[in-house]
Amino acid sequence: MAGHILYNKLHFISAICSSILARFFVTCASVSPHTHTHTLSHDVKGESRVVSTGAGGWSPLISDKYQWLEVDLGRRTKITAVATQGRYGSSDWLMAYLLMFSDTGHNWRQHRQEDSLGAFPGNSNADTVVHYKLEQPVIARYLRLIPLDWNPTGKIGLRLEIYGCRYTSEVANFDGSSSLVYRLVVRPVWTATEIISLKFKTLKNSGTLLHAEKQRDHSLTLVLEKGRLLLYHQQGVSSSSGGQLLVSLGSLLDDQHWHHVKLERLSTHLNLTVDKSTRQIHIPAELSHWDIQQLSLGAVQSHGLQKPILSNRNFHGCLENLFYNNLNLIELAKNNNPQGNVTFSCAEPVLVAVTFTDSQSFLQLPGLMSWSSGVVSVALQFRTWNKAGLLLTFDLPQLDSTVWLYLSEARLRLQISKGGKATLELSAGSGLNDGQWHSVEMTSRHDHLSITVDKNEGATAHTSNNYYLQISFGGLSSQECRNPFTGFQGCMRHLTLDNQPVNLIKVQHRQLGNYRNLQIDMCGIIDRCSPSHCEHGGLCTQSWSTFHCNCSNSGYRGATCHSSTYEQSCEAYKHKGNASGHYYIDVDGSGPVKPQLIYCNMTEDRAWMVIQHNNTELTRVHLSPETNQDAPHFEYASDEEQLAAIISQSEHCEQELTYHCRKSRLLNTPEGAPFSWWVGGPGPGQIQTYWGGAEPGSQQCACGLQDNCLDSNHYCNCDADYDQWANDSGLLTHKETLPVRSLVLGDIHRPGSEAAYRVGPLHCHGDKNFWNAAFFDKETSYLHFPTFHGELNADISFLFKTTSSSGVFVENLGIKDFIRIELSSSSEVIFSFDVGNGPLQVRVETSVPLNDNRWHSVRAERNVKEASLRIDEFPASIQEAPAEGHIHLQLNSQLFIGGTASRQKGFLGCIRSLQLNGVTLDLEERAKITPGVQSGCPGHCSSYGSLCQNQGHCIEKSNGFSCDCAHSAYTGAFCHKEVSAIFKSTTSITYILQEPYELSRNSSAWPSSIYSDMTLRGENISLSFRTSQSPALLLYVNSFFREYLALLINKHGDKDVFALFDWSNLNVIFITGETLDGVGKSFCSTSVSVFFPVCPESDELDAELDGLASLGFTGCLSAVRFNAISPLKAALLHPDSAVIVTGPLVQSSCGSSAPANPYAAETTHSLSDEPGSVDPGQPLVNAVRSDSALIGGNAIHLSRNNNSQKCVIIYNNNSPKMSYWQRCS
Repeated sequence: MAGHILYNKLHFISAICSSILARFFVTCASVSPHTHTHTLSHDVKGESRVVSTGAGGWSPLISDKYQWLEVDLGRRTKITAVATQGRYGSSDWLMAYLLMFSDTGHNWRQHRQEDSLGAFPGNSNADTVVHYKLEQPVIARYLRLIPLDWNPTGKIGLRLEIYGCRYTSEVANFDGSSSLVYRLVVRPVWTATEIISLKFKTLKNSGTLLHAEKQRDHSLTLVLEKGRLLLYHQQGVSSSSGGQLLVSLGSLLDDQHWHHVKLERLSTHLNLTVDKSTRQIHIPAELSHWDIQQLSLGAVQSHGLQKPILSNRNFHGCLENLFYNNLNLIELAKNNNPQGNVTFSCAEPVLVAVTFTDSQSFLQLPGLMSWSSGVVSVALQFRTWNKAGLLLTFDLPQLDSTVWLYLSEARLRLQISKGGKATLELSAGSGLNDGQWHSVEMTSRHDHLSITVDKNEGATAHTSNNYYLQISFGGLSSQECRNPFTGFQGCMRHLTLDNQPVNLIKVQHRQLGNYRNLQIDMCGIIDRCSPSHCEHGGLCTQSWSTFHCNCSNSGYRGATCHSSTYEQSCEAYKHKGNASGHYYIDVDGSGPVKPQLIYCNMTEDRAWMVIQHNNTELTRVHLSPETNQDAPHFEYASDEEQLAAIISQSEHCEQELTYHCRKSRLLNTPEGAPFSWWVGGPGPGQIQTYWGGAEPGSQQCACGLQDNCLDSNHYCNCDADYDQWANDSGLLTHKETLPVRSLVLGDIHRPGSEAAYRVGPLHCHGDKNFWNAAFFDKETSYLHFPTFHGELNADISFLFKTTSSSGVFVENLGIKDFIRIELSSSSEVIFSFDVGNGPLQVRVETSVPLNDNRWHSVRAERNVKEASLRIDEFPASIQEAPAEGHIHLQLNSQLFIGGTASRQKGFLGCIRSLQLNGVTLDLEERAKITPGVQSGCPGHCSSYGSLCQNQGHCIEKSNGFSCDCAHSAYTGAFCHKEVSAIFKSTTSITYILQEPYELSRNSSAWPSSIYSDMTLRGENISLSFRTSQSPALLLYVNSFFREYLALLINKHGDKDVFALFDWSNLNVIFITGETLDGVGKSFCSTSVSVFFPVCPESDELDAELDGLASLGFTGCLSAVRFNAISPLKAALLHPDSAVIVTGPLVQSSCGSSAPANPYAAETTHSLSDEPGSVDPGQPLVNAVRSDSALIGGNAIHLSRNNNSQKCVIIYNNNSPKMSYWQRCS
């Protein structure tokens, strides 16, 4: 028959549930142009009140957006697919359409693809069949197809086929006072999995669906509360707490549509599924076996005294296909006597709602004749997510005024305005944008006007009698009318005028009032926060058309809180220039592992992560009388998954393990069963029988491996069993056995046995992910990996360096979808993708070249809200996703790195630390087996060398760099830490400079060539100080020919100044400084470069300097540098024969910009503090410890060089007057 849809185009439909339910290709008589409902029955093909021009198919008389085709399948049916085709032999076809489904012909529900896209793609001509298989089958009796777009040169035209199969079910109706009770007389055989599943539909937002009682007075209760499903656990016969909330799931479940619920008990957890969302709940041990004795449905029928979760709130609605394991409980109930008025068919109340889809929507209704009496009553219910919107408005012609009833800041407000000015304002309610139904009543009666919200809160004001011509809901009809308020977006129902319901079906058929952009007979509200697209604990809020994620305090950023704000290791923080300190580490970036606060110890060559546990102190062993053992357990500051990730990605990890013993054997070497052991490794860990410094499985200690134990017959010092203190200690370095989780110490019960242990923090350094790199030396080379799966959230981050101006970094293709990141020019990177809505591009153009052979970072992210691209620290470029469109990225090809499948636009250069959704791709391993790609990528100082400060020198390493501070007055990872010391008046440091020539003691004259090499040609001096002393000599330098330089503080008028003396015409150079008004308050620094010729003698100047030197110096000195020499640093950190220290010298942090107390000292203890006789080898336990270095009280031993030298003397209280013939003193 002409116009049939082609059968051979439907082969993709599964043979199961794929029968043709209905086929429509009608030719019919004309109808009125105002008839918009076209109902077809699958039992009467070809009969429809539609218009045809003689060709096969459906075509309404008027082609506009208010037409639809409705199909009645006769009974609830399982629908699996639809197919469309244009009208035969015409130019009439649909280009896009909506699908609606209903059980009753009312309360329609729009079918959406991917929970976002509402429109279905239609046809591009009249002949081709376009079919769509529903992702999930729909159970419905009625189908409604609404044209959205059609061929602009034709009209609406359609041939339609619907596919599916019969659907059978058992249904029970609960009226709010009825219930079903199922008691298990015979306990079924225990199974690893137990399931309760059901479907429900209701108009009430609260009620008890299910109550399951177990043995020992445990119960699980499933309740509906404000349209959400909540699962509670109660324990105890007389529990009055209301139970423990285990999980909350779903939203807007009071919409009178069927919702599927499944509660599944597995061995250690419960799975609760509501529609498409599933949450897993870990349960206490007592719930691991349900042992259900009774199931109550629709209400709590408890034989115990437990308090109901929802008092007096039984379920009002329908349940369908209620199964406990394989038992159909509704079918069983039909053969018994249910309590209350339970019927076995679903009562379907007809309740017509209307959806205001956008800010331009409105519904305009005529006023009633009765309003002329001055008594007006308007009532409605609404639900919305928006804080603002106009609910209704009407004019008061006699007063030339307008009444506005609207939402503002989620409160209901009423305003009467005249000439743009408010003459009356009322407000009521709060939090009305929660998505729940709220009732509003407005009454104007004689001389007063009142509003009421939810029947219990309202406001009243006095006004005058008026009559009303018409009333508008949601917005205004005319563009010329100035609406001072935002149009309402949401749903309304129960619209009544003077207690008479508004017939919205008449409105839909254009028989009453006027409207625009409405969806009538349905509520199209969507909860965009259930399930939430906000990740990592981000708080989801929403409006009618979008949602927002509040990422505050989550540690993540972006539109969906997807990307971490923290680095993934201490190594990464170090390469951003950060010094030692506590940092949040997110080991897997955007992955599920939470950030953690970790101490990073940045040394010159490594960045250590330090993970503490609950006892890092040296602790005495205490005997347990029950076990004759001590078994301490260690709880780490990091979670289990955090620990595992840190250990896995680190290049090296170590942990100190120490045992001090006196007559307490350890491992009972060489062949006995060990008295003690430890447990370490991932998860619960495994028993380890080796000790720190030895190899796994060796049953040895470090001394056994080094063959230097106290007793050569044993492999541990403690195994010698001496009656004196000994110890076995060392580092555990095998990552697969770390961290140490517990100790079991056994040989401590004998008389005289004593022991102590220490398990240090876990230390890890190196980041294998951060330095994982590959070098692409050919344009045709690439690396390939498995398909990238980032359907809803995809983030890609990496570093690159190149000298090329273009090339593809990453590409992954699908059938239509794709994702690609490429360098398009020397200063631009493009992130492009397609998720089915057409190709989109995000571009970032930088102000500096990117092909400078330095490392540059790239971070691209695409989620359901937006796509973003950031290069280095340049501002990110962001492009929002369409409000209605595909959201799933569907890829199926291999992932290409450094090139494309076509081998075009290949990248030349290095790519490093490539991560996709927090997972690092191992570029190095793949590069080892790929031609044209090399593993690793050297040359980091060009990018990171600037981090080395204060004359520090960058040293290349295979994985990174280090700063050599040998020629700097500073120390630390970046030569950034000032070396400071507290000086007393008797303190001095003398640094001896080695002679360039070996001179004879008997020589009485010096060759002129040697003489010229010993003059002070030009010197560089820098230092920082803090003092309240004036005058004071800071620095004195002399040469072999009575040249000298002195830097001092002295009075110049009423100011303290720096004075630099050089012995060339007795010049004095004053450098003005701030007033030095107290130790710890003033801090000055200077850098001086001067040229010093050979100077004449001056006894007068020598005498003045002698006087200043005799005063000494009291204060703080920091970062002293003379040319390439750092005398203070050498004295404190590298004492050798070139340094002489006189008097007390204490290293301090006094030179920092925020100095610590320079007089604070670390508390130390000695064994003499403890009473009684103490073995000198006994360890100190439970003492004050610190993981930081001891910076006070260092004893420095230096030898003096008595040969003739030239010297630099700092703060010497002896005479600084020296010559070559004098020795330094």
